[in-house]
Amino acid sequence: MKEFVISEKECGQRLDKYLFKVLDRAPGGFIYKMLRKKNIVLNDKKASGSEIIREKDCVRIYFSDETFAKFASSLPDGSARKNREYPDRRGDLCREPDFDIVYEDADILVINKPAGLLSQKAAPGDDSANDRILSYLLSSGQLTAAELRTFHPSVCNRLDRTTSGLLIAGKTMRGLQQTGAQLKDRSVRKYYLALVWGKADEPRYLRGCLSKDHRTNRVRILPDEPLPDDRQEDTWAALYDSVQTRPAGRRAAPASGSSRIETSYRPLEYFGGATLLEVLLITGRSHQIRAHLASVGLFILGDPKYGDSAVNHRLYRETGIHRQLLHAWRMELADGRILEAEEPDDFKKAKRWLAGSTVSGNFG
Repeated sequence: MKEFVISEKECGQRLDKYLFKVLDRAPGGFIYKMLRKKNIVLNDKKASGSEIIREKDCVRIYFSDETFAKFASSLPDGSARKNREYPDRRGDLCREPDFDIVYEDADILVINKPAGLLSQKAAPGDDSANDRILSYLLSSGQLTAAELRTFHPSVCNRLDRTTSGLLIAGKTMRGLQQTGAQLKDRSVRKYYLALVWGKADEPRYLRGCLSKDHRTNRVRILPDEPLPDDRQEDTWAALYDSVQTRPAGRRAAPASGSSRIETSYRPLEYFGGATLLEVLLITGRSHQIRAHLASVGLFILGDPKYGDSAVNHRLYRETGIHRQLLHAWRMELADGRILEAEEPDDFKKAKRWLAGSTVSGNFG
């Protein structure tokens, strides 16, 4: 018999999902059969698998050691797993966080992701913020190898590799679920800084449809059907609030294969032919800010997909900056907390360069 007491990190998930992780080699039908036959019980009672497990719940699996070993992968000791699967860039155990922590509590961790780092790995050998977070939690004793078997802390939002800024990770199931729900219902406001080539004279609200070509990893912005009673609000924050309170189902569905998108921005500073924008991301789609701004003639500096190639070439030649100057700089959480990630050094460098008289004219 094997006994598992549910930890604070593991609680909040369905019992069957938890069992699929413990008995990761077992067919789903086998697990449900064992539940029906009471070979697996929850708090000494028969369970269906649909129950939501709570902290300190007790799961007992009445298998022989041989049967349990057949259906459950072996679990190495914590240090071996940490060193093998979640090394830092030096190839050793990450004893200090390899990132800047903006905020941390029992349920969530918010970091300032540097440009050039993936949010989640795309291939087995990739370095990612998600793996660095796992390494930090393991090495700091906040996560054990046994817990990692049944619960994986994970990032809740994603940023492009070349976008820097605030990235939220759930350290517990509760943190993952609550943060995921708040991001989905847009009760978390996400603000970005964007250095763009072009003049933005006033705040603006943009609406459209986004269609992605997965072969080229590029998106197109298509026009959206207007609402019958659209109004031009005086402030961009009012635009956001009006979007939040509009009743659903008043517009036709977007074209097949596309998603409706909404973005607001306001200018903060001007530098010759460029503008520093604060962008409020209302919906969150792949490449949304980059493509939506480009569709109205505002090209993020350094953006190789949707930017101005002549401007980008000169930016790189004269400053060495070769990434899109987009930074997730502020979040307003549902409970009123405000988190900020400091403006990156390359933004400051680009602003000094733009302010110089030699770059205030035509880039043609």
